[in-house]
Amino acid sequence: MTINTHTVPANGDITAHRWLILGAEGQLGTELTLLLRKRDAAQRAGGLTAVGRTQLDLSSTEQIQAFIDTWLAEQDDRTPVVINAAAYTAVDAAESDESAASLINAAAPRAIAAALAGRARLIHVSTDYVFSGTADQPYRPDDQTGPRTAYGRTKLAGDLAVRELAPDTGYVVRTAWVYGAHGPNFVKTMAKFSRDRPTLQVVADQFGSPTWTFDLAKSLVEIATADVPAGVYHCTGGGQTSWCDFARAIFQELSLEPSRVEATTAAAYVRPAPRPAYSVLSSEEWIAAGLRPMPHWRDSLHEAFSRDGDSLRG
Repeated sequence: MTINTHTVPANGDITAHRWLILGAEGQLGTELTLLLRKRDAAQRAGGLTAVGRTQLDLSSTEQIQAFIDTWLAEQDDRTPVVINAAAYTAVDAAESDESAASLINAAAPRAIAAALAGRARLIHVSTDYVFSGTADQPYRPDDQTGPRTAYGRTKLAGDLAVRELAPDTGYVVRTAWVYGAHGPNFVKTMAKFSRDRPTLQVVADQFGSPTWTFDLAKSLVEIATADVPAGVYHCTGGGQTSWCDFARAIFQELSLEPSRVEATTAAAYVRPAPRPAYSVLSSEEWIAAGLRPMPHWRDSLHEAFSRDGDSLRG
């Protein structure tokens, strides 16, 4: 097991920026808020605004415009950065209510980019679901998209809107298989099932790269403060695995017998929204831009349990 050395830069870049986190009550948004709040409190206070659905209705274009106008009007000498970590992520529910998903995943990013009008750097978090999931090698940012779900279609629309309206200041960062201490996720589900069931059947023919929210939050802060061109980037944990082997690794971290996790196929678990068979995203463009690669997913999982084990175990 290697040591995770992926840390936030210790220079003054972070406190030289003024941050607005949208979706601050979600899994990733909470992690981002905690990370930046600690930095804000330790160095130069007043640089962080974090809002969730209770403070801002992202289904309202008018509210988005008014909120961003007010936030920008309060600017000081710090450079403004907006990270949009909000998303409608109920993948199956979106199949029967695509309009609801579209409001948050497509219309809101368009409204945010339009309201900013190039006055702040926008980091928009997206997903592997914009691709078909039928590839056999890691997807690169400029590979052909082809979402097979309502969730994927609405997220792709958001990506395109950000790049259209903020060509010089809009950054789309796609990620996948996200887990962490805050909110529901696969790691917590496996921990719960490990207490309730003697064995579990987990899909072994779908592949991706598990991504710890703590690592992802640091990477988003890095690209937000780095001198890199606007565009589309991919950022996930390093390496790849199947859901089944991911679950077995979780059992290892729980000091349980991994053989309790039995392999099955996606065909045995038919859902309203088909899951991608292959969700691996290439980090080549990320690294080529001078950004630090994410740690290998297995190392991050071990560190996640060392740091947030109580939360992950539920």
